[in-house]
Amino acid sequence: MIRVVFNQKGGVGKTTIVCNLAAIAASKGLRTLVIDLDTQGNATQYLCGAAEQPPDRTIGDFFESTLSFSLSPPPFVTYASNTPFESLDVVAADPRLDELAVKLESKQKIYKFRDALRKLRGYDAVFVDTPPALNFYSRSALIAAERVLIPFDCDEFARQALYTLIDNIHEIRADHNEDLQIEGIVVNQFQSRSKLPTRLVEELKAEGQPLLPQTLGTSVRVKESHESHRPLVFLDRGHRVTQEYLALYEALEGRRRR
Repeated sequence: MIRVVFNQKGGVGKTTIVCNLAAIAASKGLRTLVIDLDTQGNATQYLCGAAEQPPDRTIGDFFESTLSFSLSPPPFVTYASNTPFESLDVVAADPRLDELAVKLESKQKIYKFRDALRKLRGYDAVFVDTPPALNFYSRSALIAAERVLIPFDCDEFARQALYTLIDNIHEIRADHNEDLQIEGIVVNQFQSRSKLPTRLVEELKAEGQPLLPQTLGTSVRVKESHESHRPLVFLDRGHRVTQEYLALYEALEGRRRR
């Protein structure tokens, strides 16, 4: 199952959600792959730390390979690298993505990522981290995905951007990927004791937006997880935010099995 975590707004926790949900899947024995499409490479750093040896291949190598015709291109799995965590691999980010995007768009390579993932074998779950923009790479991910999870932080600007985001996803579904489903909007960095976040959540629910009942709170433990390069389920399984991630994961899997 291919799940994309996407929002055009930065700072909403896409990378943290991708890596922690993927880590939970791996902790349950599922062979799991994280694909880092963001040039910042935060997902790669979160899962791998400051590795002494850079990965042999990156997502940039994959996209660069699509610019040349080949009867037998390397399978996508060859771009994956191990992480320190059992059953969890990553296709590492690449700073060359920005310069490659112009060439990829001019040669109309928007479906190459989808085609590669359709042939991917050996993984039970695939999570895709996306850049905070509707660009070539995030569109490629949405065209390839079965599910899209939308992180939302409780802010009026984020709320206005949310409507445009949902419209864009519906358009991509209509034009390119009829199997794409919005899995839900997950409220991140939620402060239940603050009036503004609670009011915004209630208003979005009243509008019929697909908000998930599971929310993710704030904690310094999340920042410690980033610093130690250990997803929460491996750092502190009993912590409140870890339990919130576990509840979110179980809810998403329950919806998928219906």
